Amino acid sequence: MAEPSTIGKFQLTQFRNYAQLVTRFEPGAVVLFGANGAGKTNLLEAISFLSPGRGLRRASYSDVPRAGAADGFSIFAEVSGPEGDASIGTGTGSDNEGDASRRVRINGAPARSADDLLEWLRVIWLTPSMDTLFTGPAADRRRFVDRLVLAIDPQHGRRTLDYEKAMRGRNRLLAEDSRDTAWLDAIETQMAETGTAIAVARVELVRLLTGLIETMPDGAPFPRAGIALTGFVEDQVAGRAAVDIEESFRQALRDNRYRDRASGRTLDGPHRADFVVEYREKAMPAALCSTGEQKALLIGLILSHARLTGAITGLVPILLLDEIAAHLDENRRAALFSILEEIGCQTFMTGTERALFASLESRAQFLHVQDGTVTADPG
Repeated sequence: MAEPSTIGKFQLTQFRNYAQLVTRFEPGAVVLFGANGAGKTNLLEAISFLSPGRGLRRASYSDVPRAGAADGFSIFAEVSGPEGDASIGTGTGSDNEGDASRRVRINGAPARSADDLLEWLRVIWLTPSMDTLFTGPAADRRRFVDRLVLAIDPQHGRRTLDYEKAMRGRNRLLAEDSRDTAWLDAIETQMAETGTAIAVARVELVRLLTGLIETMPDGAPFPRAGIALTGFVEDQVAGRAAVDIEESFRQALRDNRYRDRASGRTLDGPHRADFVVEYREKAMPAALCSTGEQKALLIGLILSHARLTGAITGLVPILLLDEIAAHLDENRRAALFSILEEIGCQTFMTGTERALFASLESRAQFLHVQDGTVTADPG
């Protein structure tokens, strides 16, 4: 049975508008309320740095330290989960130049990479900037899918980095009009291997998530989504061996060198895939749904993925839901809170008004955020 990962003690130094912060979070629902600009989303961003990547804002690390900070930022957390307790520290320092990678320490020892954080906790988020997911560029949807895959497959992040590095090398060779076919062959072989692994992992995520969505009852508060992937490699995954997909992709890259040289980029591959979502009950593409329907679909996907993550990894994820309650009516808010309790995850929710979370009184930790400070508010 899956067990929740939880954050207890939490400490920030020179992070965004927080000069110093030491607080403690309780398991279950944590409500952060306060005026706009108080630092609620900054706090969620700091928590999101307990996972690989650049956090929920995808910020350059050089932009994260508090204005005037001379020595970067630091985050410290005490976490508990199925594997026991751990202390996690991450941040940047004065020896980091520009946008250099942050450092991660787990139980006092340097981590091999930020991917090691996934041994202790999985963090999933939903922010207002994601409200345009279905109508915005395909790159946003690919990034969304890759975050979902990463929560259940810790190797996925490394694959995508390796693929992108190889693709940049191929594009550079083509731009230089290189005739070194052996070098191009080697790079394209690497792209075919990593690109196929990326596509297979994405397709498997969609398959598993679809199976879980199928179990949702009719008339659920958050509608069932029909989901699929489209792309040159993704379209070949069903019913084919990985080695055959790799060879097909490698051959396509080789055959299309002239075309890609003329266009200045690689035109086929998982970097061009798209995530297709529809409102199943209406058989309507998500992009054509109302704003409220799109929000409900997105929440439903996040909740289903949280269940899936717990079932596959044994780790119930931590959820970060920024300004979530303001976009839901009272009935859907109550339904959301009940589902979160059923999943059993530690959930951080933000809002400008405490009243939006009134139905969580006595069932959640309420913290008032004001000008970079966090204080307990028992009501």
